[in-house]
Amino acid sequence: MKLNKIVVFLLLFQLNCSNSQAPESLSSYPVPEEALAIKVGAERLDAYLPLIKEGRGGLVVNHTSRVGDQHLVDALKKEGVEIGKIFAPEHGFRGTADAGEKIKDGLDSETGIPVVSLYGQKRKPAKEDLADLDWLIFDIQDVGARFYTFISSMHYVMEACAENGKPLIILDRPNPNGHYVDGPIRQEGYQSFVGMHPVPVVHGMTVGEYAQMVNGEAWLANGVRCELKVIACENYAHQSSYDLPVNPSPNLPNMHAIYLYPSLCFFEGTQLSVGRGTNKQFQLIGHPDLTVGDYTFTPEPNPGAKYPKLQGQLCKGYDLSTISVEEIRAKARIDLSYLISMYNAFPNKKEFFLANKWIDKLAGGPDLREQILAGKSENEIRESWRAGLETFNTIRNKYLLYQ
Repeated sequence: MKLNKIVVFLLLFQLNCSNSQAPESLSSYPVPEEALAIKVGAERLDAYLPLIKEGRGGLVVNHTSRVGDQHLVDALKKEGVEIGKIFAPEHGFRGTADAGEKIKDGLDSETGIPVVSLYGQKRKPAKEDLADLDWLIFDIQDVGARFYTFISSMHYVMEACAENGKPLIILDRPNPNGHYVDGPIRQEGYQSFVGMHPVPVVHGMTVGEYAQMVNGEAWLANGVRCELKVIACENYAHQSSYDLPVNPSPNLPNMHAIYLYPSLCFFEGTQLSVGRGTNKQFQLIGHPDLTVGDYTFTPEPNPGAKYPKLQGQLCKGYDLSTISVEEIRAKARIDLSYLISMYNAFPNKKEFFLANKWIDKLAGGPDLREQILAGKSENEIRESWRAGLETFNTIRNKYLLYQ
């Protein structure tokens, strides 16, 4: 498609130059949208600097909050913006903490700015945290899965801003899994930090669009509304392919892992490993008791996985990193075949799912686990999602910012 548009462009240009009249400026010809570089919200300084030049603000950021080759904190300080606090989500401000590891308050060693943890003693900024701030910015790269906790942190930041009369600016970023919507809807009674809202596992929205939906559907406590401003990306559409310039968290090291994550995260609620404690996190499936597969690996402590599941045990299974990134992305759906086939191959099926039923929180209810235990096929399970997805898409369409 890109090549065809370029060929047409060149033919038009040659034809124009062959006319006796002076050629028009090149800028008069439309440039194919996919040929333009995506510009994330944080890079659109002219669009939001006027909103934050006055007063003192707080930033909800981590290591992905980049403006070109510098951190957003540094970019704003150069512009003379007064930053009073940094709010750190899961994995911390520098993005190096384990999944689930509690983050402590402190001072950023490089800037001296106070850091308030939103993944330790509290998940929501307190009134006193916001008392000396005039505005907040949220700028974190998401990967588009309901159980990826940055959107849950955003929910609580929105709620705190609404309750304390502080405006929130979302600097939007592309969703690498924004090209499809799939999975079970989170059911009533199963709200958790890995499932705050009644949305499918893959919601197909950027954080800016998602924030507008949280606000518009009155999902904040007591129906409060946040004063919200979204600085949208430029040259982005939901079908755009976007390679993340910075790994979003320690255990999503590349685009293979990011595309596989919505399908493989269900294994976190099983006895099996998905490669935490290796250099192929969320690209492997294995267990010591499996007799299928042609790949072996041994999880060992590493950055982002201090105590990996099945540590020191030789696991047998599959290496999914051999599948091309393009093939994984083109599926544009949650691939349940991994979970179903591994359940069928596991020798002790009664122990396949963890006793704490973590799978139910990840799936947003007990249905997926019960369907697999009952021997339902992938098609049967997917069919059970249909009505919920149709309803969700009607809601989602109201808040989309991109084509």
